[in-house]
Amino acid sequence: MDTLISLFAQAGHTFKPWLGEISLTIVACSLIIFGSDINHFLRRLLSGKSIFIRTSAFILVNSFGYGLLLIKVSPWLTQQLSTMPSQWMFASVITTFIVIGLWAQKTRHY
Repeated sequence: MDTLISLFAQAGHTFKPWLGEISLTIVACSLIIFGSDINHFLRRLLSGKSIFIRTSAFILVNSFGYGLLLIKVSPWLTQQLSTMPSQWMFASVITTFIVIGLWAQKTRHY
């Protein structure tokens, strides 16, 4: 078990310089997976409204909303990951990408 923890810690140290990119990728992949659900919800919420309101809402949510999430959540996630011990950070990142991949496969986002 100590060997596995040591291996995870070494891998975590390798990830440290790339935490910003890793966080951005996690947030972007999550937005890709959940973006269609958000857009479907928005479409149902705004059904029956004028084309101008629907188009404006779509533009605001997709360009500014998703962009704002990327800009604000990525640095926060980077900071959260950097405070974790290296072995737990490595395990969390790998687990997160596995869960995102499984969710994408389940919802056919591949």
